[in-house]
Amino acid sequence: MFPGSGKTKDIATPHICDVVWHDGEFIKWDNARVHVMSHVLHYGSSVFEGIRCYATKRGPAIFRLRDHMQRFLNSAKVYLMDHQGKEDDFCDAAAELVRRSGLDQYYIRPILFRSLDEEHPAFGVNPFPNPLACYIGAWDWGKYLGDEAIEKGVDVCVSSWNRLTPNSLPAMAKSGANYMNSQLIKMEALVNGYAEGIALDDRGYVSEGSGENIFTVSNSIVNTPPLSSSVLPGITRDSVIQICQQLGLTIKERAIQRAALYVADELFFSGTAAEITPIRSVDRIDIGNGKRGEITAKIQKMFFEITSGERQPPGPWLTYVNEEKKSTNNGFKGEKAKVPASSNTIAEPEAKLLAAAIK
Repeated sequence: MFPGSGKTKDIATPHICDVVWHDGEFIKWDNARVHVMSHVLHYGSSVFEGIRCYATKRGPAIFRLRDHMQRFLNSAKVYLMDHQGKEDDFCDAAAELVRRSGLDQYYIRPILFRSLDEEHPAFGVNPFPNPLACYIGAWDWGKYLGDEAIEKGVDVCVSSWNRLTPNSLPAMAKSGANYMNSQLIKMEALVNGYAEGIALDDRGYVSEGSGENIFTVSNSIVNTPPLSSSVLPGITRDSVIQICQQLGLTIKERAIQRAALYVADELFFSGTAAEITPIRSVDRIDIGNGKRGEITAKIQKMFFEITSGERQPPGPWLTYVNEEKKSTNNGFKGEKAKVPASSNTIAEPEAKLLAAAIK
């Protein structure tokens, strides 16, 4: 049940899109390079997103594209990364990237980071002298926690590493620096024979996995930690909340004690990469019957029916890229960037971060 080594590659990457969007133009994957003295490599100054594109009968469909791109802009705003790119620009770029890829399913990765002005290099913690660079890449990614995990579930542990306090690094921003904490959680789990780790917040309440939000099911009530538990406002988390409402399930945000994990009837992760993944054991204690629970299966079934285009979603969740009208002013033909690297304003008010999690 518990694999011994955590140092093997855990996710297959069968195909990588050979072009990357870079500030308004498409370049070859092999040409997407940064200088080794770039600020991001030394100080972790990046924000990013993860977005799934699913295969449907109507062609490739990107899941909740606008919600992801709005969170991308909000993360940049928190870190004072003043980029002139608008939500429409990034949505159009992602859709065109999928069109150019030739495949129906992809994982899409927008990233904005502080680079290096090679003619006038600046070093040190101060990020402002360094130019911003924005890229969007894509690859065909399998099931994040393994092909069997969706049905059989995964074995996880409670990590010895806590999630960062909200006033240390903002959990509501999806930043590269935050994921050093995630790496510690993930590595500890892997080397001890688990698929994933669950972090507690600074008060000892359940927060989330290294790269996933978490839900418990007890007495037919679905629970998830509140944003105040150093939780990233997950787009898939919000999707689960809305799916529960569609199914007539009671869903509550509440503080969850560690011990509540062990006695829950069901547990599952949610996330763009993990999708809806059941948890069958925590710290080698079986959850429920030690397999995917009935409520988890119902939520999972509706989620995959929505992402495959077989069921109408609660909102405009799918962007069918072959049916979207291409913009005439987005640099899709290889022109120089229509999206300048910097400006004075970037995003809507920070309150939209909350809207990405609770609607």
